[in-house]
Amino acid sequence: MTARLGWALADGWTITRRALLHWRMQPWPVIFGWFFPVLMLLMFGALLGGAMETPAGESYYELLVPGIFALAMLFGLEATMTAVTTDVAKGVTDRFRSLPMSSAAVVLGRCIADLLDSAVGLLVLSGAGLALGWRWHGSMLEALAAFGLLLLLRFALLWVGIFIGLAVKNAQSIMAVQVLIWPIGFLSSAFVATSTMPDWLGTIAQWNPLSAAATAARSLFGNPDPSAASWIGDHALEAAIIGPLLLTAIFLPLSAATFRRLSN
Repeated sequence: MTARLGWALADGWTITRRALLHWRMQPWPVIFGWFFPVLMLLMFGALLGGAMETPAGESYYELLVPGIFALAMLFGLEATMTAVTTDVAKGVTDRFRSLPMSSAAVVLGRCIADLLDSAVGLLVLSGAGLALGWRWHGSMLEALAAFGLLLLLRFALLWVGIFIGLAVKNAQSIMAVQVLIWPIGFLSSAFVATSTMPDWLGTIAQWNPLSAAATAARSLFGNPDPSAASWIGDHALEAAIIGPLLLTAIFLPLSAATFRRLSN
């Protein structure tokens, strides 16, 4: 069992290095992916910041930056789906399966590569937030825990993206999925407190995994979060852990099973 796990991890790292090599040869799409959330931060901070109600003396960036952190974990998911679908359509996945390598390595390597990419993007976004005046007010350990929760969400969402990428027939089908990215992202507490929404809409937004991650991150960073009082809001930290773990428990096995069925 240990030998098989080591084999899968070693092969997975080989696939990860393949993705990293592609990014080194074509860096601009990756760099754009890092700075797109920064553009969102600048746009919404400048356009909406003056109209947002915040606690006395608090900058809107104190509320916005952790929300953009959570939203950035959703951005770029279509790139993962497209890369997986393209490899299947071009027969690259078939060539991988013909090699003496672990069947889990291809999907695992893709996930590791995109998680590393997300970690760099989160670092770039953090630097932009600090430059705009955002600060965390807790300990360094709490800040690291907040970033860990955000990357846990990204890890779970990547398995959703990998499953969809394996399940759809071609890259054009990804366009239909891309349409859902923005509504899911905006229907959350990333930009505004759920207390400002109609009750029914605020309830839906609070149960969005992005809202749980944003609320938990704000709590750990010591940033304000004037959301409506609710059970899910009071247990955001637990939800930010349990939600991604449930998504991973569902979509990781589905991704593995779908990958194995490709050869049938």
